[in-house]
Amino acid sequence: MQSTLDVLRALAIPYEVKITSAHRTPDTTHTYVKDADQRGCAVFIAAAGLAAHLAGAVSAATLKPVIGVPLDAGPLKGMDSLLSTVQMPGGIPVATVAIGKAGAKNAAYLASQIMALGDTELATRIRAEREANAKGVIEKDAKLQADLAR
Repeated sequence: MQSTLDVLRALAIPYEVKITSAHRTPDTTHTYVKDADQRGCAVFIAAAGLAAHLAGAVSAATLKPVIGVPLDAGPLKGMDSLLSTVQMPGGIPVATVAIGKAGAKNAAYLASQIMALGDTELATRIRAEREANAKGVIEKDAKLQADLAR
């Protein structure tokens, strides 16, 4: 989940981090979500492995968007987490990203894009990062093409 924090930090998005469990600390999870709602949390990102019910438990406790990150824990390498996160009952949605590190990174980007709907400065920062990423790809290709031409 470090990738999530790195992206949020790079985009200057304030965030909180809390470890809870849908199964081991359900009351703590519910209280934290309700309190975060009152503090103005805009989007929740919930990562879990194995049974991975955390994102669903969070979604059940809030009307804010919830992004689930299935972690690649256990013998099934995250497939169990993916299915647990994505298979939500109608009316309790969880946006689900890829398993593991790529998903953790995309969760931050998706959360930032959701928040950018009402924040033009954030949208500008996201656009600038995308342009910088595109420039990096173009530069790598130019170097490759130059190396191949030799």
